[in-house]
Amino acid sequence: MSAIAEAAAPRRPPRSRFTTFDRLEVLGPLFIIPAILYVVVLVGLPFLLALYYSVSAYSIFNPSWTFVGLKNFREVIDSEIFRRTLANTLIFTISAQIIGLLLGKIGAMLLMQEFPGRRLARALIVLPWAVPVSLATLAWVWMFDSLYSVINWTLLAAGLIDPAHRPQWLGQEDLAMIAVATVHAWRLFPFGVVIFLAGFTSVPQDVLDAATIDGAGFWRRNYQIILPIIAPIIMIAVIFGTVFTFTDLSVVYLLTKGGPINSTQVLGTLAFQVGILSGDVAHGAAICLFLFPFLLVAVILLLRSLRRREI
Repeated sequence: MSAIAEAAAPRRPPRSRFTTFDRLEVLGPLFIIPAILYVVVLVGLPFLLALYYSVSAYSIFNPSWTFVGLKNFREVIDSEIFRRTLANTLIFTISAQIIGLLLGKIGAMLLMQEFPGRRLARALIVLPWAVPVSLATLAWVWMFDSLYSVINWTLLAAGLIDPAHRPQWLGQEDLAMIAVATVHAWRLFPFGVVIFLAGFTSVPQDVLDAATIDGAGFWRRNYQIILPIIAPIIMIAVIFGTVFTFTDLSVVYLLTKGGPINSTQVLGTLAFQVGILSGDVAHGAAICLFLFPFLLVAVILLLRSLRRREI
């Protein structure tokens, strides 16, 4: 009788092996919280602190939290050095991007070819990125030296310049900007090579073969088939390179410190000199914040262009 009663009794549903932490609605927020904290602590708080400093009279000599409104921004805009610095930053960013991407594309096209030692060449191509920027820039300082410059020596040997009028690469206003843009493009060059290599390998070979059979030459295959296919990848490279160049001060500071006569001054070096070296934290923060709207507009435009291409 007892066995019949036990068999007739309703069975309790088996206990689920999944706990509360296995549920998607619980795990999702748990996994996303570290990312949110990372962004808030390393990006949000410094940005808010810079915003607060920029509307105050704070300096290391007078650490007062007096609110001054937009006075610091007006004084920065009225400064002739700042206006020249802003123009220099745009020239430096655009020229370094163009040179870096062109060199990257040429390097990627060469590395796509079969030749002995191609793997070694691919490994060596990342050296400009792997070498510490301070050591690499020191080598460039010697190459641009007014007396011992290997560049001048080569131009003299080729008979392209007069020995009495050797170029002062870091001492002349027009040549100094060319020098710093070239060095920064040299740093961006490996990144361009990697991006273009990834793009070239993603182009279907049958599409290229069909275009070749239809009579498309080298330039037509490159600019009507390959470039439209890899355009989204290039856009990502341009966004990264623009943000990296616009906010970088290492090359300019190590080569020229913004000189001669502020001809290579960019927003990063000016903010560092005003806010850190001079101790005027409020004006330094105001200069830094001028980077934000430019970068925001540039990223929005590039992302909108990228979205249209995906559609």
